[in-house]
Amino acid sequence: MAASTQGTSTESIWPSLPLAAWQDTYATLHMWTQIVGKIRLALFPKINHWWQSTLYVTPRGLTTASIPYETRNFQISFDFLDRQLQIETSDGLVKRIALAPRSVADFYQTVMSSLSEMGIEVRIWTMPQEVVEPLPFEQDYKHTAYDPEYAQRLWQILVQVDRIMTAFRSRFIGKSSPVHFFWGSFDLAVTRFSGRRAPEHPGGVPNMADWVTREAYSHEVSSCGFWPGGGAVVDPVFYAYAYPAPEGFRDYPVRPKEAFYSTEMQEFILPYEAVRQSGDPDATLLAFLQSTYEAAANLGQWDRSALERISDLQS
Repeated sequence: MAASTQGTSTESIWPSLPLAAWQDTYATLHMWTQIVGKIRLALFPKINHWWQSTLYVTPRGLTTASIPYETRNFQISFDFLDRQLQIETSDGLVKRIALAPRSVADFYQTVMSSLSEMGIEVRIWTMPQEVVEPLPFEQDYKHTAYDPEYAQRLWQILVQVDRIMTAFRSRFIGKSSPVHFFWGSFDLAVTRFSGRRAPEHPGGVPNMADWVTREAYSHEVSSCGFWPGGGAVVDPVFYAYAYPAPEGFRDYPVRPKEAFYSTEMQEFILPYEAVRQSGDPDATLLAFLQSTYEAAANLGQWDRSALERISDLQS
């Protein structure tokens, strides 16, 4: 079974995160993570499916992990407990930037100037990705909110989801992505691969070049993740989809009973509240991850005997 959380209250492990309570902070933090993510993207060697661009959950927040720069390495990390962005280099330099209400433009200039002072020169494309009506970072004085309580709530949820998705990932011996945070779509995800090429993706993602999407979906996948909400889906959800979606995918019976197929999103959805209020959140989420994977693998005729291992994490 997944790691026990006995003795800790459900509210502290799975806090509520209604979008209406923090949507301004969400919008600002989304842009801040895009700035940091684009720095990693600009400097890290390219890895399949854009895995070089992602962030990772830590015991204190989110991080780029180590980024090579000339003969040094550096790392940028959001620390939601001490409310700071920390930049560290392999030769001992450290800079800290307060996470507090400030414009995206100010955050961008402060981060870039801090890097320059540390001898790291980098240029990024300052247009945000995957958002409606994007503003270039250096011109964004609209998004200025930062509520540390809700930033911490998001991080607390990510810690739990990362833990469970990592356990889920361990069942699979085929090609799988890390559990990683995509700053464009602002979600934590893990993806399994059948090993076969996929048909060319049609593209059409807002403010993202089609060739980027086609690299991401060059091979058949079953993917799942956590998204804090927004747009057509108001509050936080877990999601799962297949590309390409096999015939009958949307009608496949999945668990738990609160899960459903969204024709608008073209993926299975499980409301975060259904997991949070469950008597066993770990088992509830694992059931969703496993059953939606089975929908993709069974209907898509994946070679499951070659791709999976017997585990003590049976759903």
